[in-house]
Amino acid sequence: MLKINELSKSYAKGTKKAVDNISFEVKQGEIFGFLGPNGAGKTTTIKQIVGLLKPESGTILIDGIDNQKDKIESKSKISYVPDNPEIFTKLTGIQYLNFMADVYSVSAKDRKERITKYAELFEIRDALNQQITSYSHGMQQKIVLIGALIHDPKLFILDEPMVGLDPKSSYNLKELMKERCQQGNSVFFSTHVLEVAEKICDRLAIINNGKIIAMGTMDEIKKELGQDGSLEKIFLELTE
Repeated sequence: MLKINELSKSYAKGTKKAVDNISFEVKQGEIFGFLGPNGAGKTTTIKQIVGLLKPESGTILIDGIDNQKDKIESKSKISYVPDNPEIFTKLTGIQYLNFMADVYSVSAKDRKERITKYAELFEIRDALNQQITSYSHGMQQKIVLIGALIHDPKLFILDEPMVGLDPKSSYNLKELMKERCQQGNSVFFSTHVLEVAEKICDRLAIINNGKIIAMGTMDEIKKELGQDGSLEKIFLELTE
């Protein structure tokens, strides 16, 4: 579903690379966690995947489509929820969701069904006719999540998705991620909540100083490193 090959990115010529020749693959139907300390290269990698940054070198294939050669088609396959979403706060929630549905040419029937489903799941249906500027941070996160799901993307990309969500919404999001993968879609997300990553990820990669330093299932990583501790313990030993 997502294939990264020898991806690199520097922000200025001659400076240390923010992403340094990394390669990995997110398979169809799996939840893939992308972990690392602050400044490790997670968000830079994600922004290249979704087309907000141009790679210095390397290729990014989304469902077999090169995201630099066919930008529109590749973006139609994905949705992206950033760690600090910026949205049109003067719109009402329903106006924003209809705008997102229009962008992706979602039919009237499908958008209505999906808005109803996800608004009820995240308990925000009663607020859809209110301006987004009146929403709390958590409510804004929910409306962005719904907007990202409205075109039923094959690859759901999230950067720190649990930030600002209440416990019930966090639980529902994790269940939704699992459900989407059971339907043959894929999820790629970064998080600092290592307990969540350990519980729900099929595979994961740990990045530090722009390089991937561990990758695989939890059992594979433990075997490769000769350790038998928690993900938190492994992460701290690898990154410190």
